[in-house]
Amino acid sequence: MTVERRHDPDARGFASDNYAGVHPEVLEAIARANGGHQVSYGGDVYTERLQEVMRGHFGPTARTFPVFNGTGANVVALQAMLARWEAVVCAQSAHINVDECGAPEKVAGIKLLTVPAWDGKLTPELIDRQAWGFDDEHRAKPKVVSIAQSTELGTCYTPDEIRAICDHAHSLGMLVYLDGARLANAAASLGVPLRAMTTDVGVDVLSYGGTKSGLMFGEAVIVLNEDAVRGMEHIRKASMQLGSKMRFVSVQFEALLGSDLWLLSAARSNAMTRRLYDAVRDLPGLKIDRPVQANQIFAVLPPEVTERLQKRFRFYVWDEQAGEVRWMTSFDTTEADVDAFAAAIAEELDAG
Repeated sequence: MTVERRHDPDARGFASDNYAGVHPEVLEAIARANGGHQVSYGGDVYTERLQEVMRGHFGPTARTFPVFNGTGANVVALQAMLARWEAVVCAQSAHINVDECGAPEKVAGIKLLTVPAWDGKLTPELIDRQAWGFDDEHRAKPKVVSIAQSTELGTCYTPDEIRAICDHAHSLGMLVYLDGARLANAAASLGVPLRAMTTDVGVDVLSYGGTKSGLMFGEAVIVLNEDAVRGMEHIRKASMQLGSKMRFVSVQFEALLGSDLWLLSAARSNAMTRRLYDAVRDLPGLKIDRPVQANQIFAVLPPEVTERLQKRFRFYVWDEQAGEVRWMTSFDTTEADVDAFAAAIAEELDAG
């Protein structure tokens, strides 16, 4: 049976990098991994090879645990790092706080201690707003500092900023988890290798985002400090994140990170965001207050302009009260896509 194509393969939007399809090299890798029988639940040759690939990026002691999605990665990693009475300090805007339907609390039973951060980035001083009461039996004990790279607001921590957070957290007896859903975009923006923002600066555990980088599905939890976790294998299974045909997750990561495909894809996405920013930043009636450092732009538009523009291109309203919208690019965004969107923005602003 031939399945009918039900969408326009040339259609592009600026709502999310999750809208993009699968990178052609990743699709080819999935096809190569097909056929014949391989041991299930991670005992296959592709998952074994993935361990080597990830160690090449994150160091010889890194252990990688493929999972299905980003929320699953966060829930699995944080459960493995925390006792039931312990808590996570994170930015108020963090994905684990605002975009995971309460999964850390409901599935993992984890208390989130949030801190307002105007740019989405924590600092040692901001962490201290919640990192207290370690011996107070009436309060969830702060144990993990969770940061995202890049952040939910599109900003990037420098390696020195992450090192300062790790040093401070460790001095308090805490651990550091890095949500790396868009880690590749941050690395491309900063011009540094992946380990420069993770292994080399003291991060204990991280996730690596695959779906936003062109995978069909799949994320990975990477343990850098074995003393920071317990029961990873059992927690992954109990959290419904253990894939039986894991070879098809692992081979995608091998395609992405076994070469420079991860970096080329992220660099292209970032470059298209910069192209869009340069095209619209001076348009009358449009305001961009947040830093543009990876593949996201947050702009404030008149509501009527947003409404008309959304009929032409897909994107999300970030803060309805403020009139702030979010525009994102992907690995497959083209210059023509950006130019058409920028022209549409100018036209709708001119229309008033």
